[in-house]
Amino acid sequence: MRADKVAGMARIAVIGAGVGAMAAAARLAVAGHRVAVYERTETYGGALRRVERDGFSFDTGPGLLPLPAVYRDLFLKTGREPLEECVGLVQVDPSSHHVFADGTHVSLPNASRAGVVSALAESLGPVAARRWGDFLVRAREAWDRSRRPLLEEPLWPNWQVLAEREPYPAVPHKRLLRTRTAGTLAEVGAWELRDPRLAALLESHALALGLDPRVTPASAAVLPYMEHAFGTWYVRGGMRELARAVYERCLARRVEFRFGAEATGVLEKDGRAAGLELADGSVAEADLVVAGVPPEMLDRLSRGTRVRGADAVPARRGAASRVTVLLALRGGRPQGTPHRTVVHAEDRRAELESLFGAPGGLPARPTVTVLRPDDPALVPDTGHEAVTVTSVVPAGTGEGVDTHAERLITVAERAVPGLRDRLVHREVRTPADIAGETGAEGGAVPAPALAAAGGRLLHPSNSTELPGLFTVGGWSHPGGGLPHAGMSGALVAGLIVEGPEFRGSQ
Repeated sequence: MRADKVAGMARIAVIGAGVGAMAAAARLAVAGHRVAVYERTETYGGALRRVERDGFSFDTGPGLLPLPAVYRDLFLKTGREPLEECVGLVQVDPSSHHVFADGTHVSLPNASRAGVVSALAESLGPVAARRWGDFLVRAREAWDRSRRPLLEEPLWPNWQVLAEREPYPAVPHKRLLRTRTAGTLAEVGAWELRDPRLAALLESHALALGLDPRVTPASAAVLPYMEHAFGTWYVRGGMRELARAVYERCLARRVEFRFGAEATGVLEKDGRAAGLELADGSVAEADLVVAGVPPEMLDRLSRGTRVRGADAVPARRGAASRVTVLLALRGGRPQGTPHRTVVHAEDRRAELESLFGAPGGLPARPTVTVLRPDDPALVPDTGHEAVTVTSVVPAGTGEGVDTHAERLITVAERAVPGLRDRLVHREVRTPADIAGETGAEGGAVPAPALAAAGGRLLHPSNSTELPGLFTVGGWSHPGGGLPHAGMSGALVAGLIVEGPEFRGSQ
């Protein structure tokens, strides 16, 4: 057995039962390996959790699924039953409803560039609509240039090429007698879209991932493009059902799960990973280890062993987190209500300065995402509604969360009139809750990998300097988000089964 490739059946220990780790486990089990997952908490799913109370049910992690093709591929490659036989997958339409600072509203249809342009023309005018349509054409070019190296292939050894190369074809812009092109998402909004509402729409895609659009590269144009091109989807019963389906697929492929089993160290033998040490003092021997953990946890598990080379992509730390308020409301969900509404900040500059300035803080009037699923499984009866309200906050935020939750409810009333009068009960989910579920310091939520910006938004390779140790999930290539987690699982399985020559799906 070579250090970089496994022939025949191997014992593989997976640390963590997040979705990316489970995706890798299922694929590796199908390839003939004996896979055991060690999860420190008492359940699977990582950030895909559920809160149930008095007949109400709420997702506490991602509320929607972009790029469902990633999970269709997972289920196709690991069993007979396709994804749609394991979960109820529903395309959300409209994809999103936006309430801008000036009171303008617009609903954007799902997976239709022409429909989006038409909706913008009606709400914002034909000039704004044309500019957004032209922007989407350029965003598609950025997607075509970056898709394979950022999502479908293992991270290139010469990853610096991705760090330097800006895939977005920015339009030349004359500024102060000089011709410049947009290098950041905020500059794209200001110089190419030239409408504060379109700029807010563009920047909201980065902000939702905890990214500051003022320094996020223009390559982030792929974020709205993905949504418009491939659609936004919801899983009936809540997104936790996707985690349940992946878990059950693992069980069907005879993956073993040990819950309440905290890994405290990666065993080394003859210069390679050889298993795990667990908190109860036991040892789990293995031929390979796959770690689905945040960077600070990987540091502790490796106990000083260098797992990243000096020329590797550095681990990203200090990402943003989220505060989510779970609202149980009396009164049914009105027919035609959008599933997702984004209420944009009245002063976007002040919001960004509060979130990303030094020191970071909580904005007085944040951008808020309101999710109102049309799903009877989430409520005790048709006379009630389950709503989640979310905003980005700095990782580690603890003080002032209750006051911030009140602000979120106030902002959400622009999308849900009379919300406070309908309130039955509420629960506030904080960065500390995310930290408890995922192990990420300060409840940080990883963002997806993006090209350019000197590599600041890339994530470390799935292979490591320690032979036999691989990493999976949002804190390694290709980064955070449900689609990226599934892709990460596919890349790790490919690297183990086929070795370093693996180049991803064709």
